[in-house]
Amino acid sequence: MNKKMRSTIDVQGTMVTVLSGADGDVISLTDMLKAKDGDFFISDWLRNRNTVEFLGIWERVHNAGFNYGGFATIRTQAGLNSYKLSVKEWVEQTNAIGLRANAGRYGGTWAHKDIAFEFGMWISPEFKVYLIKEFQRLKDAENDRLKLEWNLQRTLAKVNYRIHTDAIKETLLPEVVTTAQAAAIYANEADMLNVALFGQTAKEWREARPEAEGNLRDHATLEQLVVLSNMESLNAVLLRQELPQSERLLQLNRIAITQMRSLLSNTSMKALK
Repeated sequence: MNKKMRSTIDVQGTMVTVLSGADGDVISLTDMLKAKDGDFFISDWLRNRNTVEFLGIWERVHNAGFNYGGFATIRTQAGLNSYKLSVKEWVEQTNAIGLRANAGRYGGTWAHKDIAFEFGMWISPEFKVYLIKEFQRLKDAENDRLKLEWNLQRTLAKVNYRIHTDAIKETLLPEVVTTAQAAAIYANEADMLNVALFGQTAKEWREARPEAEGNLRDHATLEQLVVLSNMESLNAVLLRQELPQSERLLQLNRIAITQMRSLLSNTSMKALK
């Protein structure tokens, strides 16, 4: 299983684990089963004909590699008293992706949230309602945290922008300039950063997207905003070293590539998305 962020939600006193990652959210059916009174197993739910039909439809919608031949065989036997089906057998015969039985650190049976909600009905209708409610509460909290991180990066970018413009003023502007001349020099340096990071100037971006709202940086990813903040600080240092723009551009481009590679492979950054 890919690396995921682990969270726990309380559903009517039952602690249920949720794993969130780049490939979506999965919920522990093994944890959910603890809320069921009496002897009940996941295989009991899985062998039910209605369950098999639901899983087949879900896989058809979400899984291009679904094995319809294997599914057809299972569907003809589903519901028979003598028929038994495990999660492992379901996955092996149909190449399903919505259910997984894992060993090791994340052991137990896991299901895509849609399927977990359906399984919740087998615990009880009330359990399903509270499961959905608590899961949504978790997602809302994660979104709030993401917004906070995003706003923090935007604020940091603005602070570094001031450091950057101060360095430009000290090193590139003549003692007396018009407002238009100053704006042109600032824009020139900003576009140098745009080319180093985005591969294009603000004008080129706008001409390619005449219907887009905002500017190039408004559409930047979280990773790009982090790198942009770093580049503004670095360019301020390079400016005070009196390096020509062409040399600064090459250095900043190499730095941007290195930092973007590092951030895109960072699991903590992925978890924020």
